[in-house]
Amino acid sequence: MRQRIALIALALLPVPAFAQDAYPSRPITMVVAFPPGGVAELTGRPTAIAMERVLKQRIIIENRPGAAGATGNAYVANARPDGYTLLMALSSISVIPEAERLQGNKPPYELNQFAPIALVSADPVVLVVREEAPWKSVQEFISAAKQQPNKIAYSSSGIFGALHIPFVMLEHATGASLWHVPYNGGGPAVQALLGSQVDVTTRISRRRWPRSRRPSPISTRRSSASSGTRTRRSSPRRSSASSRLSKNDKSDLEWRRRKARSSSPAR
Repeated sequence: MRQRIALIALALLPVPAFAQDAYPSRPITMVVAFPPGGVAELTGRPTAIAMERVLKQRIIIENRPGAAGATGNAYVANARPDGYTLLMALSSISVIPEAERLQGNKPPYELNQFAPIALVSADPVVLVVREEAPWKSVQEFISAAKQQPNKIAYSSSGIFGALHIPFVMLEHATGASLWHVPYNGGGPAVQALLGSQVDVTTRISRRRWPRSRRPSPISTRRSSASSGTRTRRSSPRRSSASSRLSKNDKSDLEWRRRKARSSSPAR
């Protein structure tokens, strides 16, 4: 499953006669429907920097978290349709209206209220646990979940959110039963994992973790980390807007190299 992040604007209505100035003539608001620390904001801020350089106007990030993103999505859907209110949306933007209808509720917004601008990223979603977790493979994790129904807790960004649906799909595919603990964003969901409040969560693979408390992705080939096969990683192409992250990337790569060398068996 891939986490898709798109930049979306409120669908434009016929332009009024007084709005003939070159666009944009004033700052633009980019709404992030989650609290700081989540993938929407981590993607939105460098995107805003790149947009400022092109548009020659300030892009103001405004966090409006709540209801797995529905609060911020609905805010943009009902904002003035003048092109000055944008939304950094996750894939859950299309799930929430349909999920509400299935529950017999009126959706907080409809997709036809938005106009898509760009697909910013589409990255794999990975299952992550703390480094000291007892499971060393996906098979071990699923086996434990089946043996202990509703005992293994996972955090998400909210009900029907982009971190909730992958777990629902996993449960349906494997027959396992997990305990859902929803938070109001991906940042708090990760904090819950690091603070041992839950056992597992999901994140996109590009997320950078603090070295001292780095969660471990569950993989059927975990032993490859000790052999050094994961230390060679091609560097993705970076725009000038994200060049400031290159120092962090180098530090992360060096950390992986040192860990691989220290864990390699002596010849």
